[in-house]
Amino acid sequence: MNYETILFELTNNAARLTLNRPDRLNSFNVQMHAEIAEALTAVERNPDIRALLITGAGRGFCAGQDLSDRAVAPGAAGVDLGESLENRYNPLVRRLVTLPKPVVCAVNGVAAGAGANIAFAADIVLAAKSARFIQSFANIGLVPDSGGTWTLPRLAGQPRAMALALTGEPLSAEKAESWGLIWRAIDDADLQAEATKLVERLANGPTMGLGATKLAIRNSWSQTLDQQLDLERDVQRELGRSHDYKEGVAAFGEKRPPKFTGR
Repeated sequence: MNYETILFELTNNAARLTLNRPDRLNSFNVQMHAEIAEALTAVERNPDIRALLITGAGRGFCAGQDLSDRAVAPGAAGVDLGESLENRYNPLVRRLVTLPKPVVCAVNGVAAGAGANIAFAADIVLAAKSARFIQSFANIGLVPDSGGTWTLPRLAGQPRAMALALTGEPLSAEKAESWGLIWRAIDDADLQAEATKLVERLANGPTMGLGATKLAIRNSWSQTLDQQLDLERDVQRELGRSHDYKEGVAAFGEKRPPKFTGR
């Protein structure tokens, strides 16, 4: 497809989705939402795509909503921001979280507002050491959205989440790693290579097992222990019949690398 606000390519069973409005720090507008939704449909439907990498073009990952895309001024009629969340941001977060394939995010610069919280919705987040995460909603009188009020306290704890949300102070990549918000902070020059290596590793792994692991861990946040034990039982029963499980066991016994197919 010919996109104007994103880049989308497939290599070695992995898709790379690059937010591509660098002159606007890759901030979201209606067109970008539509193009990302179309790309995610391709990821969902194509069995040859077994993992997804999301990153940004230029010097930033994503500055959140492009405020110039909305006509807002003192004294003007109010804007229905709930409509934007209901129809664009919330579906995007839900699709990333429930996608039965691993999602890696490589944060290459500032991630502000919805840009930060969409990054945190990925399964594994790598960030350049120069990257900054900013809950910038406080600066314009809004509440953190795109899952921010749910994700932040669960990953960082309520005291840290509250301070990030109320002050809008930037959080460095290295501190985000130490707080458990991201997987790893990486030297800027190595970020893309490391992210590509990771996503291709996942894309050539046992896709059904990885997808089930992702969904089981996320599901655990709303389950009792008994419910989670039952879920593990049911998922393991299904995965035990998969080609990749049989291949993994055979490769272990034969002392060779497994050749997973995602089935």
